[in-house]
Amino acid sequence: MPLTYEEFEELVINALDSLPPSILAHLDNVDVVIEEWPAVEDLEEYGLDQNGTMLGLYEGVPHIDRSSGYGLVLPDKITIFLGPVVNEANDTDGDIERVVRETVIHEIAHHFGISDDRLMELDRY
Repeated sequence: MPLTYEEFEELVINALDSLPPSILAHLDNVDVVIEEWPAVEDLEEYGLDQNGTMLGLYEGVPHIDRSSGYGLVLPDKITIFLGPVVNEANDTDGDIERVVRETVIHEIAHHFGISDDRLMELDRY
């Protein structure tokens, strides 16, 4: 049976709820949303073609780049993409909960200013 939007949303909520309180306490001015697929423009911006895989996307001002003038700005946005996440889980071991959690953590790391290169160095969640 395919995963419904509501079931996927519950997995994202569970991933967020499973974060340590010390991390949750520092999430500031950020919304987490779910979209079916990334926009073509988003794929192109990150050098991916339409067959490229984008599981999530962080848009905003990372914590490390915020200054005393940061205020009255729209929330940062973390988008988790249902289609690519489900495909990734199916292409690996089928553990969608793990892929959702890793994607959520990856995008939250960007919210705190951690780059993809640094995440690859750490190679863990």
